[in-house]
Amino acid sequence: MIADSPAALPSQQKVYDVVLKQAALVEKLGKLEKFPAIPVTNRDLLEEAYTRCGEICAEYAKTFYLGTLLMTPERRKAIWAIYVWCRRTDELVDGPNAAHITPTALDRWEQRLEDLFVGRPFDMLDGALADTVSKYPVDIQPFRDMIEGMRLDLVKSRYKNFDELYLYCYYVAGTVGLMSVPVMGIAPESNASVESVYNAGLALGIANQLTNILRDVGEDAGRGRVYLPQDELAKFGLSDEDIFAGKVTNKWRAFMKDQITRARMFFKEAELGVMELDKDSRWPVWASLLLYQQILDSIEANDYDNFKRRAYVGKWKKLVSLPSAYVRAISPDVSRLVPMS
Repeated sequence: MIADSPAALPSQQKVYDVVLKQAALVEKLGKLEKFPAIPVTNRDLLEEAYTRCGEICAEYAKTFYLGTLLMTPERRKAIWAIYVWCRRTDELVDGPNAAHITPTALDRWEQRLEDLFVGRPFDMLDGALADTVSKYPVDIQPFRDMIEGMRLDLVKSRYKNFDELYLYCYYVAGTVGLMSVPVMGIAPESNASVESVYNAGLALGIANQLTNILRDVGEDAGRGRVYLPQDELAKFGLSDEDIFAGKVTNKWRAFMKDQITRARMFFKEAELGVMELDKDSRWPVWASLLLYQQILDSIEANDYDNFKRRAYVGKWKKLVSLPSAYVRAISPDVSRLVPMS
């Protein structure tokens, strides 16, 4: 694991410190769903807020939404609230008003985050998250860090090495795993350490974001962005000019094979932790994991042309993947995660 590796990169160690902090919070507070909720004067309004969060999740993350329906009602609503906050945060820099977003606007968004964590939500959707974080041992740091990722997108369009890219991937996606695991819960029969399960959740977020980056190379290049390690491009005899030219060459294929191998390594690490989650929470995680891995398969099937051809998983493949993910989620034969020392 990262914490035990003498060759751990600085960013990886920095992120793992956040993992340890979250794990310590869970162990300190004990079992889930026993924390006093923030008093709500209008329970009907709160339920309306959760319902709206579910509608947004169903609209923008259909497959994941289907998986959440197998969770307990309370956990399902909490995951919806977290999803909606993450989506709203992401749209600050990628949505229709992104051109008008400033660092000051992100500072205001972070202040809203601080307020909702102490029970002062700004609107009904914030109210759903405020209620969620009062019930589960969710630490505020991953939420702050996601906003930091949005700040990076305002000022940074190149990453000189994987150390820099890893930290960015953590900010915008690995954080989601650390937000979600406290809600999804760890199986009572699990022998794994809390931090090892959180580390697996982090790995899934990193893997998903690396996959997004590889899928969106052409789209990002059209916006003048290159989310690929500059030193690794150079190692394969490539540069930004090759990406902007958008030609699939043998050098590009070799580079892409190397990047896909890394993404799959993180997926493999994530797989180790899924079965440690509470049994009612596994299906949406398995579904996400399997579907995102198929995006990598699609890139390969497109002969690594991620300049002009967008890799995607067809509707039929998605439908086939759902029962496969469910079988994995309920299977007792999947290898369990070895506890960290």
